[in-house]
Amino acid sequence: MIEMEWRKCYVDLVLVPLAILFSVAYNAWLWHKVRSQPLQTLIGINSAGRRKWVIAMIKDNEKKNILAVQSLRNAIMGSTLMATTSILLSTGLAAILSSTYSIKKPLGDTIFGAHGEFMVALKYVTLLLAFIFAFLCYSLSICFINQVNFLINIPFSDDDDNRLLSPEYISDLLDKGFMLNTVGNRLFYAALPLLLWLFGPVLVFLCSLIMVPLLYNLDIVSVNSASDHITKSVAKI
Repeated sequence: MIEMEWRKCYVDLVLVPLAILFSVAYNAWLWHKVRSQPLQTLIGINSAGRRKWVIAMIKDNEKKNILAVQSLRNAIMGSTLMATTSILLSTGLAAILSSTYSIKKPLGDTIFGAHGEFMVALKYVTLLLAFIFAFLCYSLSICFINQVNFLINIPFSDDDDNRLLSPEYISDLLDKGFMLNTVGNRLFYAALPLLLWLFGPVLVFLCSLIMVPLLYNLDIVSVNSASDHITKSVAKI
């Protein structure tokens, strides 16, 4: 009986860390790609576009101040929605963990892998940590974007007091806000395979294998397709 339970735990101990390793390795590679070749990634292109947007808003602030505030407000609303969702899911998981009802009973005979008391608690705690850290990233993102919301409408001059409040400084704050939002999104996405862990470690492994190529197609911009698009645009002109 003990040997059979160990074999079930062995499947979890092999497949789940492998799935997490795939996700961590991909995001580490993506971070290196963003730092070394930013214009080949969607994150780098969006970052460059936001910097140009900040400069454009500051140069014509009298006409575009309302547009800047509304655009930043929309970004804050998106982060607020995701932060609210994360904390609600964390509260629900905490309620399940503190409940006297054993959630494993209806699933114990139908899932593949270990489903003892410790393993079930580990699954819910891992999910809870993912949503809590996602909520933390979204909250910090809101703080940074709120700062940009105030600073972007400051009239700039050559005074000594305003040298530190340059467009580059505001762009850096906006980049930090959106980067934290991206990290929160990645943690939220990582919770999907962990959620499937409730039904067995094989689903976690398969979901991670599917998510990595999907995220790759969303994150990486093909140089050939971009050049073809530019060529077609020029030809139309």
